[in-house]
Amino acid sequence: MLSDRELARYSRQIMISGWGNEGQERLRKAKVVVAGAGGLGSVILIYLAAAGIGHIRVIDSDKVDITNLNRQVLYTDKDVGREKALAARERLESLNSDIRVEAIVGVISEENASDLVADCPIVDAMDNLPTRYLLNRVAVRRKLPLFHGAVYAWEGRATTIIPEKTPCLQCLYQGVLPGKPPVVGVTPAVIGCIQATEVIKYLLGLGELLTGRLLIYDGLSMRFNEMKVKRDPDCPECGTQNAGSLPPL
Repeated sequence: MLSDRELARYSRQIMISGWGNEGQERLRKAKVVVAGAGGLGSVILIYLAAAGIGHIRVIDSDKVDITNLNRQVLYTDKDVGREKALAARERLESLNSDIRVEAIVGVISEENASDLVADCPIVDAMDNLPTRYLLNRVAVRRKLPLFHGAVYAWEGRATTIIPEKTPCLQCLYQGVLPGKPPVVGVTPAVIGCIQATEVIKYLLGLGELLTGRLLIYDGLSMRFNEMKVKRDPDCPECGTQNAGSLPPL
């Protein structure tokens, strides 16, 4: 049961049709994994914590660098040199002391990805394609939702992946996304908010998810475009010829 403090904190969102106390309880009992605490992760983490997601696991191997501060809004000058996951936990727990934030300092690898994710919804806030593909593989094989976002300069993309129902990340990207791309801080703010919105909707069972659709944001023209995406029957991860044949991670 929600405490008086929680009822007051979340009162404005509890008022939303279909949300209510029951929905807020659902968020409080939820556990979400956020992979990456950089530009996208900062925004995602702030809004998931503010919404009252009860258990957030944040995974990042990096330390805060001064070059991060134009977009990674979780951190301040005083955090430079600190592990991002630990600094993020401190900031988020000061934002909402009613939630639990678990900080994992480390690299996501083939050996540990499955254990790190457990059976939780996965938020992809990474900046390199190999790790994104690894998260996608875990999501597909363990049938976990994956909330993807990517940014480049003034542009961003977002989609929601529900294994066995939607295209996976491998269907979507045939080429290579650039690592450590140029980026203006407002771009991950926009895309990260979209990802956080998708997570909250998924947990509440409200609205229409961004499934089978790639949302494309252009900040310079201030336009949102949408591209429909279909499952690739030959996809090495979710293609029909691989159904049931891939070993679990």
